[in-house]
Amino acid sequence: MNASTNLLRRLFVLLVAILGAVVTIGIIRVAAPPALQEILLDADASFWPFTVQNIMWVALFIGFGELFLRWSAASDEENQLKRGYLPTDGRSLDLDTLGRIKTGIVDRRFGRAAFLPRMIERTIDQFRMSGNEDQAISVLNSSLELYMHEIDLRYSMLRYLTWLIPSLGFIGTVMGIMFALQYAGVPANAEADDFLYQVTSRLGVAFTTTLLALIMSAVLVLLQSLIQGKEERALNEAGQYCLDNLILRLGNGPDGKTAN
Repeated sequence: MNASTNLLRRLFVLLVAILGAVVTIGIIRVAAPPALQEILLDADASFWPFTVQNIMWVALFIGFGELFLRWSAASDEENQLKRGYLPTDGRSLDLDTLGRIKTGIVDRRFGRAAFLPRMIERTIDQFRMSGNEDQAISVLNSSLELYMHEIDLRYSMLRYLTWLIPSLGFIGTVMGIMFALQYAGVPANAEADDFLYQVTSRLGVAFTTTLLALIMSAVLVLLQSLIQGKEERALNEAGQYCLDNLILRLGNGPDGKTAN
């Protein structure tokens, strides 16, 4: 998958995520009881719908979109093992066979975007140039380390969102306390019969903002851990596949003799 296609896919998922957040907010606004609307949306705020809770819902669904992209990528990596890049009949791989394997990888339209075909191609290139199995193993190990780091970088946006949502919750709490104190500081409000109710209700919404943010963040972190583990497991299986079906079966170096 080229860069432009990947960018378009990310933009499409982003738009769907934002639309999903808007639809969810609308459903809560219409179907939920008033008390729940106050907790989840701060629906009674004078500046609704531009509330901290609504921003948190949008951030949550953007996180879901990122998780979908990562789950899709992990599934693609797992499916690479089923494409038969390497022969599994146990025979030694000579230079002609390695050339055919590389040609088969290059001819695949999207094959080289995944970790497994890239590892195979790099390992074959190194062995064909050096004829040394140790250097081929070194390239494979270096590739695994680089790809593990690449996986970690792909989760940078999710890590930011899992930090952003609790931060928004704390900001909402501070704003709620500020509004409650501002209300309490007006002399006319202090003489009202429902003064204590108004202050405590504002404080209640303020603290439920943090609670909602922590729950959202916990859901994102759990799903991120599961999906990142799936992606890292796919990379480990790809490395094991290369070791069993490529490294351990390398037969001849560039001079046609068995490599040491």
